[in-house]
Amino acid sequence: MVILEELKKVASHPAADELYELVRRRLPRVSLGTVYRNLELLCESGMVRKLEYGGSQRRYDGDATHHYHLRCVSCGRVEDAPIKPVSEIEESLRKMSDYEIIGHHVEFVGICPECKRKAPRTATQTKRALRKEKKHGTERITN
Repeated sequence: MVILEELKKVASHPAADELYELVRRRLPRVSLGTVYRNLELLCESGMVRKLEYGGSQRRYDGDATHHYHLRCVSCGRVEDAPIKPVSEIEESLRKMSDYEIIGHHVEFVGICPECKRKAPRTATQTKRALRKEKKHGTERITN
């Protein structure tokens, strides 16, 4: 319960080791393995969402409702996208395919405001970063 409580307190979508540091403040003897095991159980139960973006650490979201994310290609920051999920996508695909659509995930990628302030990129640099991600299979829309 402490792991879930700490995860719900933050909007940063922490990796397991970051969450471990937060939990240790309340439970100094907790092990990293315990945090990993409990995160898996929380994900399996549907109480927590695991965010897996190719080439980067798994992150965890204490908000298990269906929503989209924004990810900075410069620093890796992940945050909730301030838009509602589009259910029409699923319905359209359901009609056009033989698949039983059970959901979808959308990740928007870009440069966060903090990274833009620190080191403004040109359009060419941003496109190059996105091409690099595509080459390594990290830009994706998954089901």
